[in-house]
Amino acid sequence: MIRSYFPLALSVLLGLTRVALAQPGIGDLSNLTPGRTVAQNALWIENELTARFNSSKRVVVADIKGPATITMIHFAFPQSHIAAPPGPKLNRDLLLKIYWDGEKEPSVDCPLVDFFCDPAGMHEELTNALMNKRRGWNAYFPMPFRKSARVELVYDGPLAPGDLLWSRMPCYSYVMYRTLQEVPDTSGYFHASWRQETLLLGARDYVALDAKGKGKFVGWNVTVRQPGSPGYPVDENEKFFIDGEETASVEFQGLEDSFGFSWGFPESQSIFPMTGYFPFLKGACAYRLFLQDSISFEKSLRVAIGFGRREDPSFRKEYSKPGNRLQFSTTVYWYQTEPHAPLPAMPPAADRAPAPEDRFWPNLGGHIPSAEAFQRRGVKLEMLCGRPEKEVVFAAPGYAAAVRVGEPYDSFALPVYHCRSSKTEAEIEVTVPAHVEGTLRAYVIDADNFCGGRRQTVTIAGKSFGLIENFQDGRWLERHLTKQETADGKVSLRVKNEKPEANAVISIIEWVEKK
Repeated sequence: MIRSYFPLALSVLLGLTRVALAQPGIGDLSNLTPGRTVAQNALWIENELTARFNSSKRVVVADIKGPATITMIHFAFPQSHIAAPPGPKLNRDLLLKIYWDGEKEPSVDCPLVDFFCDPAGMHEELTNALMNKRRGWNAYFPMPFRKSARVELVYDGPLAPGDLLWSRMPCYSYVMYRTLQEVPDTSGYFHASWRQETLLLGARDYVALDAKGKGKFVGWNVTVRQPGSPGYPVDENEKFFIDGEETASVEFQGLEDSFGFSWGFPESQSIFPMTGYFPFLKGACAYRLFLQDSISFEKSLRVAIGFGRREDPSFRKEYSKPGNRLQFSTTVYWYQTEPHAPLPAMPPAADRAPAPEDRFWPNLGGHIPSAEAFQRRGVKLEMLCGRPEKEVVFAAPGYAAAVRVGEPYDSFALPVYHCRSSKTEAEIEVTVPAHVEGTLRAYVIDADNFCGGRRQTVTIAGKSFGLIENFQDGRWLERHLTKQETADGKVSLRVKNEKPEANAVISIIEWVEKK
């Protein structure tokens, strides 16, 4: 299969270069065309101290006079990557910036690893038509310029310049370029921009690019995840609004479909010349290069990810709820005329890291009341069933709860996002002081309307509440227990599934003393 893909990718790439820059294609290699191929080196110990991270957190790896076109950029792995044992991997602390023709603001501004389709530096190996990674990062985008090109690396992490920083940064780089007599008027300048945002996608779209001017979109890589949850939706549409249009003239219906897949992303990574996918934390990363079908624009291009206008309304409803925020990151590649619209401000290094696996990050509603708050209500025991951090969040002396049967689940929408579940019957055993009088309260919620709605029976200390159904908005069940009923200090709570294709769930248990 590799033999059939890569000649095609190579021919497309060479054709793109030839058309854009009037450069020779593979059939013209024997022609003695004007111009010279030149390489500029940096970062390695053979280079000047000013071109290494020993003395600065900002290094110019290439400063080139035009007219010319960059044909390849290479960065070697840091020394720490191949040490025994290996040190920290390169992450988003290091930025790649490229400036054309003396401009003050960069046309390329990305974490270096994300630029090479390696979001957050977590992937070991990748190969597509224009980039690859394996003990080094390499890019082959043609990048023409008329007056000058300056390629910089900027580290804004916590380390100071010196030997330790040098060991953790790319240890060597070269930028290959070809001098030209002139750059054709039809050639655009290469641009790349990185963004990351965590948002409620049901409320608004994620915007990956908002470009002004004349140009064409040639590719991107995208990550999607729902921090703290094992899954993520793929029902989002990818929308390209050209020249201010209100309805996108290019709109892919389904995240995975826009990258060449269907019915969700594959179970394992799939890497091809133009498209590819691999797992990213508990989410997904995918890339696509638009070499034969670049999306041209005359005035502007807005690229967004969001649910379609005719998508099932349940998606917007579900992903508008607190706790169902999605995190996207994107690196977008395009060519355009200058000047370009300012790229988004780059967040500090710490804010560029992927969000932690916490549904409440950053403090979205996971607050647990204090012991004093429970006591004011007369609560002696509070159990949040299925909560991953800690289920029994408050217990007065002599009170406890233990799961006898039931699996934890924590992916409902907030505020009650957790439960214990069972295909047959869940059971919780509550321990109380012997001969205590009080009320055992149980909260059940069918938050996801599973299989069209759960049906279950709930029994406390041997007495049933009968059939419980239509509890999508949640329901409290209470039973007052006498001193005689708690004589042995044990109270059993059982939840039995009455719908074979569904399951039984219990979310909150609390004991309230008699007032």
